Amino acid sequence: MGEAGIPELSTEQTETLCSTAENAARKHILSKVSSKMVDRLDVSVEAEGQEPLKVTVEADLALKEEAKGIDVDALVKEATGEAHKAVEKYLRTLK
Repeated sequence: MGEAGIPELSTEQTETLCSTAENAARKHILSKVSSKMVDRLDVSVEAEGQEPLKVTVEADLALKEEAKGIDVDALVKEATGEAHKAVEKYLRTLK
């Protein structure tokens, strides 16, 4: 990431980055599905390295039976995409 002009992240910045990504993923999912329809929602974000910085976002989503017709895999993919956008936006603020 040094080539892009992003400084090395402190522990606090890394924690903020992970929290920002997790919140973005959760917010996206809950904007598409009522929390009452969610049986399980676990989001994990891991950031490692400096050059390059590798950010991994995983979401485990299970909906209740009443939520028929919702493509869980597509929703998870969208949510992880939103999380990665949030990471990019956060990193731009550090330049």
